[in-house]
Amino acid sequence: MDSSFMLAAAAAGGGGMIGDTAATFGVNWQLFISQVISFCIVAFLLHRFAYKPILTVLDERKQRIAEGLANADKIKQQLAEAEASRKETMQKANTDALKLIEEARAAAARVQEQETQKAIAAAEQIIAKAREASQADYERMKQDLRREMGRLAVDLAAHVTGKILTVDDQRRLADETNKQLAA
Repeated sequence: MDSSFMLAAAAAGGGGMIGDTAATFGVNWQLFISQVISFCIVAFLLHRFAYKPILTVLDERKQRIAEGLANADKIKQQLAEAEASRKETMQKANTDALKLIEEARAAAARVQEQETQKAIAAAEQIIAKAREASQADYERMKQDLRREMGRLAVDLAAHVTGKILTVDDQRRLADETNKQLAA
């Protein structure tokens, strides 16, 4: 068997050296060719049924990772937009809140001014009524004083003269006393 392969190798043209080397290492050409055929069949089957599906799975995984990274970038962009929107909304809310506070302060100042005006008006009314009441009391007291002075003058005149005065005399003395008190 060895000789038939060596002859084949020698007939191919470089048999001398290949044949000598194969003989030195004890190469069995029939086994070698069958192993080469078996290796080719196994390599074809592995390529067809293992290597291609693994490459397909790896490509799909690579694609999913790329999609995930694209989605992550998209989410980052959306997050940045949402953050900007949130900041804008917060700034607008702060502006609106400050505006409302200023309006409330202005309204409070207006209400305070109105209440102050009402209180001043009420105080002026109370003072005016008190003045009127005081003036009325003063006038009443003056009237009482005049009557009392007139009565005292009549009593004094009656007591000094020792006679009883008539109603006309009493009235005349009271009028004279009132005229003197008024002046």
